[in-house]
Amino acid sequence: MSDINKVVLAYSGGLDTSVIVRWLQDTYDCEVVTFTADIGQGEEVEPARAKAEAMGIKEIYIEDLCEEYVADFVFPMFRANTIYEGEYLLGTSIARPLIAKRLVEIAEQTNADAISHGATGKGNDQVRFELGAYALKPGIQVIAPWREWDLTSRDTLLAYCAERDIPVEKKRGKKSPYSMDANLLHISYEGDILEDPWAEPEESMWLWSVSPEDAPDQATYMDITFANGDPVAIDGKPMTPAVLLKHLNKVGGDNGIGRTDIVENRYVGMKARGCYETPGGTIMLKAHRAIESITLDREVAHLKDDLMPRYASLIYNGYWWSPERTAMQAMIDETQRHVNGTVRLKLYKGNVIVVGRQSEADSLFDESMATFEDDAGAYNQADAAGFIKLNALRMRIAASKGRSFK
Repeated sequence: MSDINKVVLAYSGGLDTSVIVRWLQDTYDCEVVTFTADIGQGEEVEPARAKAEAMGIKEIYIEDLCEEYVADFVFPMFRANTIYEGEYLLGTSIARPLIAKRLVEIAEQTNADAISHGATGKGNDQVRFELGAYALKPGIQVIAPWREWDLTSRDTLLAYCAERDIPVEKKRGKKSPYSMDANLLHISYEGDILEDPWAEPEESMWLWSVSPEDAPDQATYMDITFANGDPVAIDGKPMTPAVLLKHLNKVGGDNGIGRTDIVENRYVGMKARGCYETPGGTIMLKAHRAIESITLDREVAHLKDDLMPRYASLIYNGYWWSPERTAMQAMIDETQRHVNGTVRLKLYKGNVIVVGRQSEADSLFDESMATFEDDAGAYNQADAAGFIKLNALRMRIAASKGRSFK
């Protein structure tokens, strides 16, 4: 990579990426462009500008991508009711394609030769960033310092900073022992005691939610309105995608909703234990399935459920920009044309309980068919006998030949 003259770095302003700025300059003798994305991580991103300027960076990109993130990445994923390995709502996974997209776009705008990121060689994020970048710009070069340098710990990073006069913010007070990642969809925790899958997380670790035991004794009721499969209003008040998700995070966190503690299978091959808080996403998933329950055809709903684990794996493994994900998305979006209506939820001590759902124009629920009362001839119960015998035919034939399935 001796031909690299300019690199676009995904830059947070923290210790790792501050070291990477100088390491890129020293190792490749290149110009560095920094890109900092605000996707709702809950902390100011503007200070990254001053830190980058202090390191001599001339081209600095700091962008608010919250609305694009939720509208174009989170919502399409939730149309599929996506959940990885039965529990993980993919909060980190779904943020990476957007960052990869902007890295590539900025590289094109600035005539950069390469992009760079601070993901480690053990994790999934390196795969997600790089698969996305190669899909969007096949000839792009990628520099992953954690796979090249010999800086293997926080102490060696700090020593590197001291040797090269890299400004590092000295925070007072106790530093969190966890590796954390946050955006509008979730916050994650890894490392420290969580590396023992038997160890219970400390209550002080959780930042977005109260414990279910400490949640209010009074239930919170909420109406969520959907249009074409996306939530568009809460309690009748229209909201933009990012504002709506932020509101759900607040209400859900206040009611102890959205905590998960899982051991997941990383794409690179190892198992890893992580804890997540996804209050708004937990509420959205429950509500979306509820509105689909009255608006989707049975076989369409079952087909979506069949495809969802594959779709979830594509996102988890970094294939958002792949042709197969794009094709699946087109099918999923087609199913959402009639997913319109309102779901009423009761939030109580960590639970999201569906208590009502309605869709005036698109409901397939027919009370005259489903009633246990007099249906006035809407359904002939005698028809069920032939239906059952026809469906039993293959099993009756097998049994008559002496085949046993006990």
